[in-house]
Amino acid sequence: MGILSPDPGLVFWTTLSFITLLLIMRRYAWKPILHALKLREERITMALRDAETAREEVQKMEETRKQIMEKARLERDSLIQEARAIKDEIVNEARLTAQKEAEKIMLKAREQIDRERKETLAEIRSQVGLLSLEIAGKILKEEMATAEKQQQVLEKYIKNVELN
Repeated sequence: MGILSPDPGLVFWTTLSFITLLLIMRRYAWKPILHALKLREERITMALRDAETAREEVQKMEETRKQIMEKARLERDSLIQEARAIKDEIVNEARLTAQKEAEKIMLKAREQIDRERKETLAEIRSQVGLLSLEIAGKILKEEMATAEKQQQVLEKYIKNVELN
């Protein structure tokens, strides 16, 4: 027989060996192999589900992060605006307070200047009065030094009194 021609004994024993191997495999190995394949398929399915769930959670977290960032930005802008308003209010209050204080100081200064001016004028008047009396006293002494001059001054005053 040739290499390519089938031998009926060999075909029988090969077929019998193959069927025996199939029965043994079916009884002892096929179920565990199918069970292992099924478990692997379930694990892959669960992993895909978990990956999809994780992807959805990541997407939700990203959306939440964006919302939180937007809220924080709005709150920051609000706080900055509020701080600017408070700053402007404080500056305006300080400006008004400074202006009122300046007005008070100016008023006190004017009052003090008026008071000092009045005191100075009163002192000058007093000094002028004293000087006038002194000068008048000196003039009278000179004019009244002689009896003849005294007589002339008396007559002059008498004439003025009679005329009035």
